[in-house]
Amino acid sequence: MPVNFKELLDAYELFGMAGPPGTCQMVLCKETGKIYYRSHFEEIATPDEELPDDIDDEEKYITLPDRRELDLGNQLAFDFAREYLPDDFDEVRSIFGRRGAYQSFKALLNRRGVREKWYDFEAKAIEEALREWCEVNEIALTE
Repeated sequence: MPVNFKELLDAYELFGMAGPPGTCQMVLCKETGKIYYRSHFEEIATPDEELPDDIDDEEKYITLPDRRELDLGNQLAFDFAREYLPDDFDEVRSIFGRRGAYQSFKALLNRRGVREKWYDFEAKAIEEALREWCEVNEIALTE
């Protein structure tokens, strides 16, 4: 069953980027294309319905990747810095060696006036990575 890419992307943006990795999972039913959410936090579990009893059946369901699995962490920020902030690349590397890296990185983006470019760059990378993941996992997509 083909999966609607917009629904997949929306699910990723809502839950795949929420909180620390592993706190929320998105699980795709390969037969129906339906996406289920399960979380350590009850308030964001699948709304208005129970998870299927067989949700751990790896033949029928696949857990969608999170940010770390798509390799969209620090490396993405480095790639952006190489392209849009080459004079600040060393500072970006330094930022990601400390706590609170994303907050500091976004402050740098604001100072340089490229925050919107970052969001566009990140969105494009997420879309490309999700499409590649679907291809590797033989998940047919509809637009």
